[in-house]
Amino acid sequence: MARVTHLRYVGMAVPDFEEAVSFYGGVWGLTEVASDDGIHFFGAEGSPEQYIYRVRRSSDERRRLDLIGFGAESTETVDQLASDLSSTGVRLVNEPAQLDTPGGGYGFRFFDPDGRVVEVSSDVAPRSARAVAEREGIPVGLSHIVVSSPNQEKVEEFYREKLGFVLSDWLRGRFMTFWRCNAVHHSFAVAQSPVTAVNHVAFELSSIDDMLRGAGRVMQDKRSTPMWGPGRHSAGDNAFYYFFDPVGNVSEYTAEVERVPEEWQPREHDVADVWQVAPGPQLSGPARPGNAGEPDRPPAELRENDPGLWVAPPV
Repeated sequence: MARVTHLRYVGMAVPDFEEAVSFYGGVWGLTEVASDDGIHFFGAEGSPEQYIYRVRRSSDERRRLDLIGFGAESTETVDQLASDLSSTGVRLVNEPAQLDTPGGGYGFRFFDPDGRVVEVSSDVAPRSARAVAEREGIPVGLSHIVVSSPNQEKVEEFYREKLGFVLSDWLRGRFMTFWRCNAVHHSFAVAQSPVTAVNHVAFELSSIDDMLRGAGRVMQDKRSTPMWGPGRHSAGDNAFYYFFDPVGNVSEYTAEVERVPEEWQPREHDVADVWQVAPGPQLSGPARPGNAGEPDRPPAELRENDPGLWVAPPV
């Protein structure tokens, strides 16, 4: 369906490096799989993906998105995609080559229309995954990333036409659009915004019970601030709980993201529907943004453009 197979990982650079490493490798429930001077790679116990999140020490005391990594089916796919992008004027960071990050593989990087660095890779060696115990409350994988953009239509066209993403749903007024590259309802979404930034990164848990158990553990830790939840989205039908992490990024615990058939027809959803708390005893409490923000617009993330735009990370 798409020229990429899945969302592989997200990389962030942060000023409070030790705090972020301690948080994601501790209370958030990820597992450190590799580290070097100023960069740590984290996997999820339930995922064979070599790593799903990486944290790098920022050199200028500012938070930024380093890059978004997607998987591809083969080295031939990687080579063809790089050739096609280059021939249409897309700025490559590097040509396809063997990767020296954990798990190796073969890939290349390029800039999307907003200046984010995107990597597409194949043949990355898998990790040994294990079955996460019921109610263990730790991530089993990476679910999705949402980006905010003042060039929403241009970004959507790029990911649709260049990478083959398919529109799953949208919020009324195209406030946010949800895109898939496999049967999962969305692994990428684009929100309207006056600035270019990361909206949030979502980590998948195996059930609503696990999501709530994990959220309770995170809240008891006191280093992060609950932002929104618990609740259930209309688009994607997934349960959610959002947090500001200790360095100000927004991370989400999510569960039960919808799987859609090939014949799926995109639908429009009202923004208000996203706020609704799912019925029943499992999810209760206010499903609304904290800090007087707008729905799915973390206020801490939308004050200025991401300083990492059009800048290739050193690793």
